[in-house]
Amino acid sequence: MAYNKSLEKNPMPSQEADVRNKNFNEVALGYTEEVALDEADRCLGCKKPTCVEGCPVNINIPEFISHIKEKDYEGAYQEISKDSSLPAVCGRVCPQETQCEQLCVRGKKGDPVGIGRLERFVADWHNENVSEKPAKPKTNGKKVAIIGSGPAGLTCAGDLARKGYEVTVFEALHLAGGVLVYGIPEFRLPKAIVQKEIDTLKDLGVKVETDVVVGRTITIDELMKEKGFSAIFIGSGAGLPKFMRIPGENFKGVYSANEFLTRINLMKAYKDDSSTPIMHPKRVAVVGGGNVAMDAARCSKRLGADVTIVYRRTDAELPARREEIEHAKEEGIDFHMLTSPIEIKGDDNFMVNSIVCQKMELGEPDDSGRRRPVPIEGKTETLDVDCVIMALGTNPNPLIKDTTDGLDVQKWGGIIVAEETGATSREGVYAGGDAVTGAATVILAMGAGKTAAQAIDEYLK
Repeated sequence: MAYNKSLEKNPMPSQEADVRNKNFNEVALGYTEEVALDEADRCLGCKKPTCVEGCPVNINIPEFISHIKEKDYEGAYQEISKDSSLPAVCGRVCPQETQCEQLCVRGKKGDPVGIGRLERFVADWHNENVSEKPAKPKTNGKKVAIIGSGPAGLTCAGDLARKGYEVTVFEALHLAGGVLVYGIPEFRLPKAIVQKEIDTLKDLGVKVETDVVVGRTITIDELMKEKGFSAIFIGSGAGLPKFMRIPGENFKGVYSANEFLTRINLMKAYKDDSSTPIMHPKRVAVVGGGNVAMDAARCSKRLGADVTIVYRRTDAELPARREEIEHAKEEGIDFHMLTSPIEIKGDDNFMVNSIVCQKMELGEPDDSGRRRPVPIEGKTETLDVDCVIMALGTNPNPLIKDTTDGLDVQKWGGIIVAEETGATSREGVYAGGDAVTGAATVILAMGAGKTAAQAIDEYLK
């Protein structure tokens, strides 16, 4: 078989930077069939595929790509679906460059195969060309409750539904999808894509109940003792934002990234007819360097603001995906490195008007392996802004642990689980995703949901 020997992966077509930074349409446009076939031909079909080892849900990557080579796109989709409940989502937001693609043999001499881009192509092809609903499995009569409809919960729900369990997902907000709908912007992950994935799970028999705040409207004890659920999976995410605790954080115009993105993504505050209020600032400082910071900055740019990302280390230490960093730079967002806020100032009406920052330099590595930022004594600068967005990470909301007896948690709020199974200290209760680890990636949350589903199946058998 002849292989495509090109050392470079096919680039992803996208909107022009000075066009996309003014709209919320999807930035990446996806491979055409011709380009997908050309990229698939770069895959060597390794007998011992190291790429699979890098996938948190263990998709058989060479097998699904072999279907693409044969133009059997539905076969490729079905192969991915054996291990992933959210292929169209993962193809867009999964950090393949640090997982499956990082271990691709082709990456030793050139670019790795564009595995994520091929996964997206396959999922989009299926959604556009296949209307037949999946067969609903025969029920085994056992009920499992899933708390949270983010990637961990949806994955656990899908895997259990395929095994015949009667699964009900409880979501606190009015729309299912968790971080996929309230956290990730439309221009990275269209919400119609998320809804399509959820509809597929519903076709498998998964029930979704929204506006249910477990710990308030119902408790875990009530779900098990009164509602008849034999097991519970907690995938409630990490929605409690962190702040710096510096002067001025209570001024008007200071947002957590969580609130800012929820207003924009879930409530569509960027639309003229939206009933959700949000500032349309002129000058924004986004504090942080992760994917959430990039999302908040790029949303602010689309609202018409001049945007500066304030980060206490250098570009090399930015934790966000390189693709997101490059997109942000292309869209005209300024990066202010080696800078850490020490005070937010406001006017007589308590509106933000500036942020004072301490200049930093890098010292010795810290526990994360990155060099620790150290203040340069006497060196500060002031940025004139009317909005500050804190994108410093999130912790799990304490509501579930505070209303559930016998559930052991970390000091910072993460639920303690057995790594191999996701089992908590409470019998029949499992957990995974950001509720356990704190804020992490979609695919790692999916891997945790998959692990827990298998453990719950073994437990209930």
